[in-house]
Amino acid sequence: MNDRNMVMARRVAEAVALEGGCTYYVGGFVRDRLLGRENKDIDIEVHGIPVQTLEKILDSLGERLTLGASFGIMGLRHYELDIAMPRLETATGLGHKDFAVFVDPFLGAEKAARRRDFTMNAMMEDVLTGEVLDFFGGQEDMRRGRIRHVDDMRFVEDPLRALRACQFAARFGFAVAEETVRLSSGMDLAALPGERIMGELEKALLKAEKPSIFFEELRKMRQLSVWFPELEALIGLKQNQAFHPEGDVWVHTMQVLDEAAALRAEAKQPLWFVLSALCHDMGKAVTTQEIGGVIHAYQHEKLGLPLVQAFLERMTRETKLTQYVLNMTELHMRPNMLVDCGSGVKSYMRMYDSALCPEDLLLLAKADNLGRVGPESNRDAMCAEYAQTENRLREMLALYDERMSSPFLMGRDLVDAGLAPGPLFTEALAYAHKLRLAGKPKEEQLKYALSLMQKQKDKT
Repeated sequence: MNDRNMVMARRVAEAVALEGGCTYYVGGFVRDRLLGRENKDIDIEVHGIPVQTLEKILDSLGERLTLGASFGIMGLRHYELDIAMPRLETATGLGHKDFAVFVDPFLGAEKAARRRDFTMNAMMEDVLTGEVLDFFGGQEDMRRGRIRHVDDMRFVEDPLRALRACQFAARFGFAVAEETVRLSSGMDLAALPGERIMGELEKALLKAEKPSIFFEELRKMRQLSVWFPELEALIGLKQNQAFHPEGDVWVHTMQVLDEAAALRAEAKQPLWFVLSALCHDMGKAVTTQEIGGVIHAYQHEKLGLPLVQAFLERMTRETKLTQYVLNMTELHMRPNMLVDCGSGVKSYMRMYDSALCPEDLLLLAKADNLGRVGPESNRDAMCAEYAQTENRLREMLALYDERMSSPFLMGRDLVDAGLAPGPLFTEALAYAHKLRLAGKPKEEQLKYALSLMQKQKDKT
């Protein structure tokens, strides 16, 4: 698909050149080409010809689309190609909301590039010649692994750029430049819409090898308090070193987050899963105490649920996501505890039955266990040791799946047996489900359910 779109980009560029203009690849496409990374989003920018001339060129090449009239962005049907003209943007409101946009085909390449956020995103590549225009040192910054803003005045107009700096740092394994950290520290993030925060967070959680960099860079900027206060509260919060040689709850959470990122491809719900890793120990902020010289955080997995809910609802209204993360948070300790305690089959069946996604719960338990790498810890040895725990958990999960896939008692079976829906009906189905978890066949479930209902009737 990229080849097809690039062929069309060249056709546009050739037609533009005949009219005296020039066409450049811009933005992330240039950055990723230089980094040797794949990027399916192709953006080109056309300079030096009137808007009407570009429209005629596109009309001659296919069905022209208007993707953003006020931004001067066009496209062609059946092609994944954004075609823009140089523009200037000026903030007119608080947060990432209101901007005045001025399209100017004759603005010039350097001025057009200056509106970009970071030097690595401000490079331009001539579509026809391959020449790279790098006015602000983007290639050198990439070589040094640095995220650096282009222009002081333009950068601070959009506070979302502070978070963009952090998510780029996480995705590329870079560090935010000191001067960009200083500028970002003074930005007011409070006016930003929650969905934009979630958008940047999602990119870090799903695209970064180490999403912890996103939060570590925000910490350097002193920008955790507005949107991530529940995480900021974990900084310096002590843990029992016998179980957590890695350090405080913040360090543990960041290590678990990175372990979860390494497992997210296996998750049924990758984003929700990694968010669960981020939230799993938030409750320690309200439960940690020292008793007899020993640090405890009793019931943090339950008492922290209001914190997790407030954290998520600040950024998303996706109810199923919130329910999933709350469920995972509440259950995150259970799998490893059952193995450590030598629990019986019944306990495993109950746990899996209470989990919204048992498979992901096991991944979270694994990430939580491996996120305890202290200065003297041997991670390879920890992985080998945990394999025994994981094998037991998956053995029990397979048994649970087997029992859940067997025929089971349903309401219509009770109706067919001559029983009318009602309170006893509901109670009988709940009792039958317990028998199903115990591995009892459907016939036995029905027998017990009918017997229970008869006893209840006899009492009345």
